[in-house]
Amino acid sequence: MAFKPQSEDESAMSEINVTPLVDVMLVLVIILLVTAPLLTQSVQVKLPKTTETIADTQAQPLQLGIDAQGGITLNKNPISDLATLETALKSEFSKDAEIGVHLYADQAVVYAKVAEVMATVQHAGISKIAFVSIEQ
Repeated sequence: MAFKPQSEDESAMSEINVTPLVDVMLVLVIILLVTAPLLTQSVQVKLPKTTETIADTQAQPLQLGIDAQGGITLNKNPISDLATLETALKSEFSKDAEIGVHLYADQAVVYAKVAEVMATVQHAGISKIAFVSIEQ
């Protein structure tokens, strides 16, 4: 630290001590110079080839669709009403507790119908739901 000798002049010290700043910056430059070559090097290995395929451990999400007339389909199978949908969803949820739902809704569907279907999915115990849209 820089101390000013005591004098009658009580003015503030106007010099900035840059030595700690320079010390920190030099340390950072040294760290950068040491680590940069390590980031660009890699080890080339040839992996063995196998004929076995690894089983898909993650279950495919359920495909839930709502058409323009308000008809509901679950995995392309028509569902008559929301109670039947909830029963089907509960049976799928009992098989796999991590299952999700992809919701496809026609743009002409009233939002209230989509909200009812979402509430049914939630009542069935499924918390993972994704909205799917098609690019044009």
